[in-house]
Amino acid sequence: MVMQIAFPQVADVRVAPERIQFGEWRQVGRTELFSEYRMSFTSAVQTDFPKNDSIELQVFLPASTFGRPPVVILLHFWGATDNVLERDTARELADRGIASVIVPLPFHLTRTPDGYRSGELAIVPDPNRLHQTMLQSVSDVRRTVDWIQSRSEFNSNAIGLTGTSLGAIVSSLTFAVEPRISAASFMLGGADLSYLLLNSSRTTVQRKILSDEGWTEDKLRLALAPIEPLNFLNPSDVRPTYLISARHDNVVPLESSLKLQAALGNPEFLLLETGHYGGFLVKDRLVRSIASFFDASLRGQSFNAPAKFYSPTIRFSVMMDTTSGLNLGAGLDIWRSNERADIFMAGYITPRGLRGYFGFQLGNGVSLGAMFSRSGTSPGLVWSTIF
Repeated sequence: MVMQIAFPQVADVRVAPERIQFGEWRQVGRTELFSEYRMSFTSAVQTDFPKNDSIELQVFLPASTFGRPPVVILLHFWGATDNVLERDTARELADRGIASVIVPLPFHLTRTPDGYRSGELAIVPDPNRLHQTMLQSVSDVRRTVDWIQSRSEFNSNAIGLTGTSLGAIVSSLTFAVEPRISAASFMLGGADLSYLLLNSSRTTVQRKILSDEGWTEDKLRLALAPIEPLNFLNPSDVRPTYLISARHDNVVPLESSLKLQAALGNPEFLLLETGHYGGFLVKDRLVRSIASFFDASLRGQSFNAPAKFYSPTIRFSVMMDTTSGLNLGAGLDIWRSNERADIFMAGYITPRGLRGYFGFQLGNGVSLGAMFSRSGTSPGLVWSTIF
């Protein structure tokens, strides 16, 4: 049973948007894999920016399928300026006979108000506006589900939802309140919004303003309670889910991702040995893995996340050793202990030549170990940020 929360007096994210009559879609392209369409409607949540309140869907109907295909709704990351990742996913899904719909999030892409960057107005240091933006995001996805169910081309009983980063956060809240979603995947997503705002490396400006205005994590958690996924997700929910996280993520820290994992009903889980952006080096494999999840779960079959998934750990480091002194380097982990994730070996390119390093993580990106160079071996201290 979902815990009952007493929320501040604001609009309830659980209330579905009003049903509307949809216009016709229009075909804009065709490939050997799919036919591509555009479909527009007005958001049920209105803001001060009319351009933001008009949603244009990108729809991909597979060319080869038996009967009405399942369909997956795709949400992008914060600040996206294109849909490359989502279109790659759409192609992979179409190859498996699955339709897809890309939904632009508020204040992004075609919804970006004039004079602003894509996503600039999406995450602001104002809990009231954050609530409105998340409410609009969820409402727009739910209205997209309404549209899917109005079309005879789709299997309206097999609807999936996936998102990356901010898109994963929106997906997790939408999944919690929208029972018509059959399965969902969350790539580099997390929960506990107040923790995220005050700890993410992407929200330093917002964090400074919130702190100056007296917002603590507890105060912010109370203010964001009406849009907090943890307050709506049900751990006994049996719908299939797939969570992909990164061990060294400083945008959506692993702690936040693990909170989301605990709130889901026994999700499949994949942990990448990267930071928030390193997964793009194995993007194609990740896209195939997500497509495989939906191919199975939307057709009533089981899915098991990969037991092993190579994802390179790329380091940018400041190094100090007794032979070379202070040095800078870009490196790649070439070995990591299976038993101890904090013990690793990396190879570096530095202005003073190649370096090898065997280290033990002390915390906060700092490690102590041995540095190897043509001059010999010496004790080393390294601070790293992981891509």
